[in-house]
Amino acid sequence: MNNARRKILAEIEESLNEIRERLESVKDEEEEAKDNMPESLQGSERYETAENAVSEMESALDSIDEAISSIEEASA
Repeated sequence: MNNARRKILAEIEESLNEIRERLESVKDEEEEAKDNMPESLQGSERYETAENAVSEMESALDSIDEAISSIEEASA
């Protein structure tokens, strides 16, 4: 791989790292909001929606980590 394509991959990797940080921040905020819901709301649709959102964001974070790892391997 030439240097120009390596540079593009490095830029993409940097962008993905920034997106990952932003997504993790949103996930942490949603998780904190879910954890701070009163017991009377636990098991409610609102609680389950928050729980599902956290789970989906964790899955997205795993996918981003995998993409970053693949880009690192491709540019090695």
